[in-house]
Formats: sequence, structure tokens, C-alpha cells
Amino acid sequence: MLFRSVTVVEGSETLTVTFADGTSLEADIKGTDPSHDVAVIAVPLDTISSDTMDAIAVATLGDSSKLKVGEPAIAIGNALGYGQSVTTGVISATDRESTTTDTMTGETSTSDVRLIQTDAAINPGNSGGPLINMAGELIGINSMKISDESVEGFGFALPINEVLPIISQLERNGKVVRPILGIS
Repeated sequence: MLFRSVTVVEGSETLTVTFADGTSLEADIKGTDPSHDVAVIAVPLDTISSDTMDAIAVATLGDSSKLKVGEPAIAIGNALGYGQSVTTGVISATDRESTTTDTMTGETSTSDVRLIQTDAAINPGNSGGPLINMAGELIGINSMKISDESVEGFGFALPINEVLPIISQLERNGKVVRPILGIS
């Protein structure tokens, strides 16, 4: 059975970002898309020291439409809350459809985004972390895994090409606007 984690920022009153140099600062939530477990947060630039700014590296974006099955992949996250973790694997499949069950509500839904399947370990705490290729390019956002005694290495990521329009809407509107036909 496929499980999606609840948006990490959902219901948060305060949000703290800890940078690689150990500096922690409060952040604002610019927008969330719970149906894809994506959020955009921001730390006011005037609160970040020049030393911390110098330590920040911006991710290079890859092209998730060009992924090939068997290509190496690296998942980065905070597995089980132990701190930064890195796992490796391969792209097992692209264009996977998913039906998910929210672990909090039990509601089931089918995603409109086709997913990247990887055997790189995706564990609780990795959700929202980057899936990168061997060139160090961001190709996906770690999202979910199959959780069942009979399977191992069945993780999924949102393709970066699908996430970028969501991020743009969250930055502009604070939410994602999806068209509804209104016929039932």
C-alpha cells in the first residue's frame, strides 16, 4: 500500500530553517499544496548573516523528462530525524501513476503527477528532500514509498519538471489553483 506523508509544515505555528553551517532562523510559509506534499517557505534575507549566505549553494535543476531507467539516483533527507542522510539507488521507472492513502485521515486519492520510482531508500524524514542525478542536478522531490512487509526499495519522487509550476503558483498565490469543470 502506498502512503504519502502529511505536509511537514501543515498546522505549524512557527517554522525554523537550519542551514548547513548550523545557523537556525525563523521562516515564513509562502504557500502549501497538501495534495502534492509541497510547500514554499522563505527566510527574510536581512536575517541571514553574510557568512551563512556565503555557505548557501543553489541547486542546479535537471530535466526529469530525460531520465532513463537504470540511471543512478541519490536521495537526500533527514531519515527518521537522525540528521542529514544520503542513500543511493537507480531510477527504477518513470511516469508511474500513484494512488495514495493519507496516514492521518485514511483518505485515498490518485495523483495527477506521474512519479519517478527509485530503489534509493526513501524513509520518514526524507519527504521533501532532493532526488539528484550523478551530475548533482535536482531531478525530483522525494515524496513517498510503498510500506509493506513484502517489498523493499519502492520509493517515489515528484519529477522536478512537474514541481516547478506548483512552486511558481505557491510563490505567486500562496496556493495552487486547479481548474474545475463543475459537472457531476
